[in-house]
Amino acid sequence: MHPGLRSLQMRGGGLGVSALGRSLFSPTPVLETTREIGRRAFKKDGRPPWVVKGGQSRFASTSKPQGAKHAKLPPQRPPRLSTTASRPNLKDQGQEAGPKRRLPLSAGRNMVLILGTIPLAILFNPFGQTTLEAEAPRKQSEEEGEESGNRGLRTIRLEEVKGHGAGSGKPWVTRGTKVYDITDWVEGHPGGEVILRAAGGSVDPYYVIWKIFSIHQKKDVYDILESYLIGIVDPRDLTNGAMPEESIEDPFSQDPSRDNALHTHSSRPCNAETPSCQLTTFITPNNIFYVRNHMWVPTPPAQAKLEIELSDGEEVSFSLRDLKEKFPQHTITSTLQCSGNRRSHMTDATTHTSGLQWTVGAIGTATWTGPLLRDVLEKSGMNISRPPSSAKHVQFTGHEAYGASVPIEKALNPYGDVILAHSMNNEPIPKDHGSPLRVIVPGHVAARSVKWLKKITVSDEESTSQWQRRDYKCFGPNESGKEDWGAAKSIQEMPVNSAVTSISEMEGKGTVVKGWAYSGGGREIVRVDVSVDDGKSWDQACIGCVNEDKDANGQPANKHWAWKQWHYTIPTPNGNKDGREKKDGTKRIIAVKATDEAYNTQPEHFDPIYNVRGNLAAAWHRVPFEGGKTEVGFKP
Repeated sequence: MHPGLRSLQMRGGGLGVSALGRSLFSPTPVLETTREIGRRAFKKDGRPPWVVKGGQSRFASTSKPQGAKHAKLPPQRPPRLSTTASRPNLKDQGQEAGPKRRLPLSAGRNMVLILGTIPLAILFNPFGQTTLEAEAPRKQSEEEGEESGNRGLRTIRLEEVKGHGAGSGKPWVTRGTKVYDITDWVEGHPGGEVILRAAGGSVDPYYVIWKIFSIHQKKDVYDILESYLIGIVDPRDLTNGAMPEESIEDPFSQDPSRDNALHTHSSRPCNAETPSCQLTTFITPNNIFYVRNHMWVPTPPAQAKLEIELSDGEEVSFSLRDLKEKFPQHTITSTLQCSGNRRSHMTDATTHTSGLQWTVGAIGTATWTGPLLRDVLEKSGMNISRPPSSAKHVQFTGHEAYGASVPIEKALNPYGDVILAHSMNNEPIPKDHGSPLRVIVPGHVAARSVKWLKKITVSDEESTSQWQRRDYKCFGPNESGKEDWGAAKSIQEMPVNSAVTSISEMEGKGTVVKGWAYSGGGREIVRVDVSVDDGKSWDQACIGCVNEDKDANGQPANKHWAWKQWHYTIPTPNGNKDGREKKDGTKRIIAVKATDEAYNTQPEHFDPIYNVRGNLAAAWHRVPFEGGKTEVGFKP
């Protein structure tokens, strides 16, 4: 299939052959010539197909669907190399492309805009497979600015590339010894800020980041860069034909050091879980709190301000000092848990799941201090008692370009306790956990508690980021390979879950089993059941007592944002009550399940809740036990 046609299939569907030679805004043919050209191009000649928009005939291509209310459409640029998908630019030739037409937001989400630009939004579509076929550059001349062969490329000095940094308005990057102008990408596509970090230098270190964006892609995302090729690095700036090492910035160079006790799943970006044996205290120390980073750890400018944009377009900003001194400060105790916690258990019990194979340690509890989000929004000019109808979601954006959102009802709920935290466990928030400012959304998946907070936007739609639209969602057990990301709801509140964290034999005192139990939405854990024979019989663990006003951990009784620690003592060897192997050789399986105040409980098996992303792995936790001290969890 022609790449131009393949590109029409992205974002949950496409226009198909029937659209070729027709107007995007009318199902009827508008020009016989373009219709014939369009169909013939696809069926016979292999030439780029045509469509009609605004009275103008254009090559079929794609661009980012209009998403956010204030999203910019990418400008048109002439093609700079020969590819299988042409990119004509009528505007640059002095012609108008027809009257501008604002599409409804709903239309922007569901249709592909045919604007004659290369479909770089596919980087943020996990199932996109469009690539461009670009010829490799021929041997280049050493004369600066001289055209190279029949390609029309010129050689460019690195000093000139450096002049096209993030603030230049015309950002360039290098990949290998090639130079690319990424202006259109940054202006017109989600995640533009990610690649902007590389502007003026090499994009090669960011490959690991793009693999994360395109976790399900079957094609190399770098192929897409070829449509932006403008030249090659001057050989005089190369070392043995390659880019000098000192010219390549490492985006992870400013990452903080981490505690050696953490169990690392990936180092660039860092993703590491707390050892299970250190999850037995109510408060998780900062240094061993699990780390979940999607990209590098940014270093926001010292004088950076938090930007607030309301649904009517009004914008204000607050410094960190403003947030500390001009608003009442609130301290909450809240558990944060990754949606993929216990994913490895689902994988082991079923089949392949996509994502980091966390065990039981992608969870932790801390005290967080800062102003309430609702207070900050009110100070910004929003009527929080009667918000406008256009205010349906609150979007959060981090300094490294990560984005997420929560419904307005959660953000403004006076009992929702959403805060802009500057303190974690009575200390400034560490770099790995969001310094200097992190939004904390208690009771929700940790993916919504955006770190290194840069901007808050009140909008009529969810965040348009990769992580809100194409990640952190669940599908049916049968939907592998045919997921409808647009139809699936984003994960918000977490389900009830529990896990065993340690098993220790105490001489003469039996075997002590410890663990955690947690439910989202502020729902209290009311019971933890433990079995030492894989569910044939049960007993209840001790989770502490509660009084009328406070729970066992001192939290207000009507808001339970934190986990419960529990323990259970298995008596000394006594037939079926013994957690160890019986004399007949049958291995004992310790199983645990929790129940919350709404009487939600965990399913017995993973099969009914299997999803290809491995999210919300909340079946019973089963642990084989044969005596001695057992550390449960990560196995390198």
